[in-house]
Amino acid sequence: MLLHRRKRRHRLAPYIWAFLIVPLFMTTFGLPHLSAATYKVALKPFAPITSVLAPKSYYDVIVVGTDPEGVTAAVSAARNGLKVLLVEPRGQRSILGGLMTLGWLNSLDLNKSPLISSKYPAPYLNKGIFQEWYQLIEGTSFDVKRAASAFQKLVQDEPNIDVLMNVKSVDPIISNQAIVGIHIVKADQSSLDIQAGSVIDATQDADIAAAAGAPYTMGRQDIGEPDARMAVTLVFKLSGVTDKVWQEMKQRVGPGGGSDARSIWGYSEAKDYPSSDPTRIKMRGLNIGRQDDNTILINSMQIYGINPLDPASLQEGMQLGAKEAPLIVDYLKKKFPPFKSLKYAGVAPELYVRETRHIIGEYRLRMSDLMDNRDYWDAIAYGSYEVDIQSLSATSGGAIMMLPEQYGVPFRTLVPKVIDGLLVVGRSASFDSLPHGSARVIPLGMATGQAAGVAAKLAKERNLTFRQLSASRPAIAELRSRLTKQGMDLAMRPFAKPDYAKHPDYVGLLMATSLSLTAGGYKNDAWKLDTAANPALLLNSVRRLQLMYPLKFNTNIDGLLTIEKPPAPLTLEQTAYLMAKMMGINVEPDAALKEMTDHYWISRNTVNGIKDAGQLTNGELFMIINDVLVNYGIVIK
Repeated sequence: MLLHRRKRRHRLAPYIWAFLIVPLFMTTFGLPHLSAATYKVALKPFAPITSVLAPKSYYDVIVVGTDPEGVTAAVSAARNGLKVLLVEPRGQRSILGGLMTLGWLNSLDLNKSPLISSKYPAPYLNKGIFQEWYQLIEGTSFDVKRAASAFQKLVQDEPNIDVLMNVKSVDPIISNQAIVGIHIVKADQSSLDIQAGSVIDATQDADIAAAAGAPYTMGRQDIGEPDARMAVTLVFKLSGVTDKVWQEMKQRVGPGGGSDARSIWGYSEAKDYPSSDPTRIKMRGLNIGRQDDNTILINSMQIYGINPLDPASLQEGMQLGAKEAPLIVDYLKKKFPPFKSLKYAGVAPELYVRETRHIIGEYRLRMSDLMDNRDYWDAIAYGSYEVDIQSLSATSGGAIMMLPEQYGVPFRTLVPKVIDGLLVVGRSASFDSLPHGSARVIPLGMATGQAAGVAAKLAKERNLTFRQLSASRPAIAELRSRLTKQGMDLAMRPFAKPDYAKHPDYVGLLMATSLSLTAGGYKNDAWKLDTAANPALLLNSVRRLQLMYPLKFNTNIDGLLTIEKPPAPLTLEQTAYLMAKMMGINVEPDAALKEMTDHYWISRNTVNGIKDAGQLTNGELFMIINDVLVNYGIVIK
């Protein structure tokens, strides 16, 4: 979730009627607003879901994980005529919805369409089962009990689904490098083996894939920082929110903030909260979601130093957050008048974890895909949410890397290398850590879940493994056709080429963004390609490359470049020398440029395009670095 929930400005086709009929298609294609009476009719009263007493010995599909992506995968597979077991490996869970209903993440990060027109009337991408669920809740933020009831309704409406909760552990059964079933240990210590035609891993952390031996990276390992991952959050609740208080809160959001009927974002001064442990906990501006019972949920506390794969560390995070939450509420009540009458009402049962494993699949979603707004022949979902990188430590800030218009998510990102019989859906699918900042949002994850359910049916019909399916263009065309017939919107919208992609140094920008050397912000205008580069940026770039490629770039460069304040100009000669030394080339500073160009490490076209060799721009520096990587066989595509 973002500090500020950015409102994309939809591009409207030049048809006056489009402005007139938008309210008519909002309910059909986008944002519904259900009355209390409609809600009572649509959903049964909230209650824990019932587990199957005697699971079958075989299912066509086993879906592991009852987060939104898992629910969607199970419903999708069941609607395609498959017998499905939906199993939850976290023994303490008794309701569906995971992060949304137990992590209390009750505000949605939506994939907004870059274009609204007569041909493309939907304001959001993908539609499908996500939209069915969305129409059972209310607005961009929702009541978590209502959300759980909506998930439960989707599942219980499908007779082909058996649900198994209160499980102590789930492990894959492997045969010939393929998952053929799961081994379950129940809460009473009894165990059973269940065979399956295929398995869909919808756990938050790709636990089944990892246990099966599928390769993955951890955190930001792909850019040389394996121990770095985004902060975790413990959502907390306040009560006493009347309509009057809600309106007062909306009026006080402050610069950069905003609101709608169910959500408020802003209150940037909340970041000044004096933490009881500044190295472990801090606040950012507030993201507030309203519930049906006069309470609000706030997603703004950031907790650091937690290993989400370690139960003891997770418990520590819960304890830190639960201790801090009432202190934060006291601060908010004193700092902001609209909060004065509110009362602290507890914390979520689970932490909101943003990042752990990133599976290595048949395709890996890259930052260049988002920068280029690429479509793919096997796209089974589309994203457009901003690349939101939350802070990694109490001393670092987050970043909005850029805002894509629309990009395709290939089916191949769901198919892990090495292990067959398995699809991975949700935030731990095959995404590099940076584009994961966009692709991790739950509506997109639910779209991948729907695709996985249909793929399981198609693979069974055609007697294909998922890997074979992922390589077959005719089979993928059929998959996309079935998804479309079943309510998915797989249309790529037309839109103009972004201005940043027209810059002469764009190739270098693709590389720099993929290595987290620069960011474009909410408006894609903060790259600073034409700004004067300085030695610190060069040094940071070289350090990044050494972290990512230690076997290629392992020369000690300490002391080779002086960092001054104010920054001195960065020259072409300095850059060529440091890059040469990084590569292990033994050369004097005044001979480095000739060495690098004579051996084509830096192209002459790049050198000829430099306007002032005595002062490189950021874009020119990025082009030089890109040349070195390409000529070393490292291509950022």
